[in-house]
Amino acid sequence: MKSHMENFMVENTGIHILLVDDKKENLLALEDLLEKEGRIFHKAQSGNEALKMVLNKPIGMVLLDVQMPDMDGFEVAKYLKSNPKTKDIAIIFVTAISKEKKYALKGFDEGAVDYLYKPLDTNITRAKVNVFETLYYQQQALKSSLQQIAQMNKQLDDFVHIVSHDLKTPLNGILGLVEWVQEDLDGYDNETVKENLEHIRRSAENLSSMITGVLEYSKSSKITYKRDDIDLDSFISDIIKLILPPAHIRVELQAGLPVIKGDHIKLQQVLQNFIGNAVKYNDKAEGLVKISMEEKPNCYEFTISDNGPGIDPKNHQRIFQLFQTLNPISDIDSTGVGLTIVKSIVENQGGKIHVDSELGKGASFTFQWMK
Repeated sequence: MKSHMENFMVENTGIHILLVDDKKENLLALEDLLEKEGRIFHKAQSGNEALKMVLNKPIGMVLLDVQMPDMDGFEVAKYLKSNPKTKDIAIIFVTAISKEKKYALKGFDEGAVDYLYKPLDTNITRAKVNVFETLYYQQQALKSSLQQIAQMNKQLDDFVHIVSHDLKTPLNGILGLVEWVQEDLDGYDNETVKENLEHIRRSAENLSSMITGVLEYSKSSKITYKRDDIDLDSFISDIIKLILPPAHIRVELQAGLPVIKGDHIKLQQVLQNFIGNAVKYNDKAEGLVKISMEEKPNCYEFTISDNGPGIDPKNHQRIFQLFQTLNPISDIDSTGVGLTIVKSIVENQGGKIHVDSELGKGASFTFQWMK
């Protein structure tokens, strides 16, 4: 089976190599030396001619004489490396200049990848060109792969939106019909029918929430992070107020939290999810949720712990997977998407999440928010 690079070489005409020397006989000799199937040669006898050719041809490698009138090889290389369209072209200097260190360093500073010294050694010249020809094909294959991945991601994104729309349309119709039937049954005592309809309604709402979650998850991998001042004391206090913990659950917030820089919308999503879960699933008569933060050299480390039911260690990774939930499917507020989105947000900005928990011993979630 052929590799992706071999397929790329077969599908493309070959590598375009530009030979630059002010002497025509040197160009012909170099072309004759490097002649090989899959190589297309172009020749230029001045720096200006070479630059024009590079801008109009798909050049993949340049063998460039250093000593030329008007514009020498160093100037040509400097221009090529300063232009975004030509900066990745491999430049090999061909020169009779002394091998002194200062000349070699100048060439590398201007962007050369290697040197060939006159009089040329046939084997060394061919070997070096072969190496950079291979690197060229690898580079082009990588670019092709990245383009294909980008195209596939776009197609997948389009698919998610189309499928979500197509699924939501009949779901909305089902929910509407259930409501009408429930209204029609208001005057009847058939509790079994009412209970079944309620199950249908809750299942449809659960599926609707899952579809919305898929869309949110697809967006979370494409987010751009902003950096605002966040006063953690008031910021987290406001999140707790939004969650409205019941009277039997006490939420303790570490005192004296600092003002930090970060994307307040994304940080709110993460904290609200963790704190909300700690409150929602707490099964104790006197529930306790603690929120703390420790500043590290490269991040802020937040910890949300509770004295709730805890999580079996075998499920620690499962809870972060899409649509995975430890709660009954009838629980419409638990779609198994929330923690997946949280994990995506944290990891996309360079952080990590850790859970420490055992059944019956509460849970502690720690995540890094990068500076």
